[in-house]
Amino acid sequence: MFVDQVKIDVKAGNGGNGMVAFRREKYVPNGGPAGGDGGRGGNVIFKVDSGMNTLMDFRYHRKFKAKNGGGGANKSMTGRSADDLVIPVPEGTTVTNTETGQVIGDLTKPDQELVVAKAGRGGRGNIHFASPTNPAPEIAENGEPGEEVSLQLELRVLADVGLVGFPSAGKSTLLSVITSAKPKIAGYHFTTLVPNLGMVRLDDGRDFAVADLPGLVEGASKGVGLGFQFLRHVERTRVILHLVDMSGMEGRDPYEDFLAINKELSQYDPKILERPQIIVATKMDLPDSQDNLTTFKQSLEADATGNQKVPEILPISSVTHVGLTDLIRKTADLLDQTDVADMQQPENTTKEYDYQLDQANDFNISYDKEYESWVISGDKIEKLFKMTDTAHDQSMLRFARQMHGMGIDDALRKAGAKDGDTVTILDFSFTYVE
Repeated sequence: MFVDQVKIDVKAGNGGNGMVAFRREKYVPNGGPAGGDGGRGGNVIFKVDSGMNTLMDFRYHRKFKAKNGGGGANKSMTGRSADDLVIPVPEGTTVTNTETGQVIGDLTKPDQELVVAKAGRGGRGNIHFASPTNPAPEIAENGEPGEEVSLQLELRVLADVGLVGFPSAGKSTLLSVITSAKPKIAGYHFTTLVPNLGMVRLDDGRDFAVADLPGLVEGASKGVGLGFQFLRHVERTRVILHLVDMSGMEGRDPYEDFLAINKELSQYDPKILERPQIIVATKMDLPDSQDNLTTFKQSLEADATGNQKVPEILPISSVTHVGLTDLIRKTADLLDQTDVADMQQPENTTKEYDYQLDQANDFNISYDKEYESWVISGDKIEKLFKMTDTAHDQSMLRFARQMHGMGIDDALRKAGAKDGDTVTILDFSFTYVE
């Protein structure tokens, strides 16, 4: 089954907790703190696997979690760092943050890697908190939480040449003749339900990949038919072969079909029509095809304006193999003349966000009437709390100093908090004291 869009959740590993410990060996004078640091958690990394061509593996496995780092140990020993979680993805995968809409990365090269969720660092042991005024600190940090993010994966088939055209224009038949691909071929519309790929190899050693894209129809860019969900695959192609059925057996006007497909491509992305395009006149072995081709050329030349370059028209028949050799050769020549850099996606695909340092962004204060408690929330303060070892009084005093430094005490007072009120952070509650 071909799957080209999925949503998944990934969670990087938390850092290991630092340790509170002291040395008390007989022959170690003055002893002192000896709690080690926690180990780093595991990152979540996407890595391109050239053997994959679909996102099917993510259809039933949508949650990925890396391992946490090991905790610190006595004698200043650091905990073990966790291995990174490497997830294989096919070439052409675009990774987007579903919450912000930001494009995190575009994986288009073999073995390319992308860190999509960063692991938390290990918490510091009490050896880091020793000072002349506190030579035996009972302070240690819990590990930093790993990033947790919801992602959308979108696969855009990587092919040098894309076959576009109305249903039953002969795309699948052409692909089956010029490559070893075996697409489904039948005498009805929308036979092709997923993109098919094939490799064309020339006698001179050149080769290129061809993608047979599902048939487009008028209105595809607005969601009509099957074409809308596969239009994205055209974005990767460097050369477009626009197949036009010249037989007219269904009572269709070949030139109107040509204009309709170009209109849909333009509405989806105007830059697509700037790419080299060859018009392939198909089914030339059928009656009336030659007359329709003559009329098509006249209409094309009549609509050309100014210095507008008229695309080359190559008549073929996939049944009798007439014109196929010439089509393959000219397509390869056109690919040689096309700069790959021009076909790449623009660099400014990611959204930009203005960020200003403001204490109001670090925490929020609200009042929960049901539990009669002041609630402190916010990414920064919640992260600091998660890294606080609540089992030791000195660690809690340090956290209280951090809250005071952030201005939370003043903010609570301004919000109306009074001596003795309950204050909650995550699942921890304490009493407010002025």
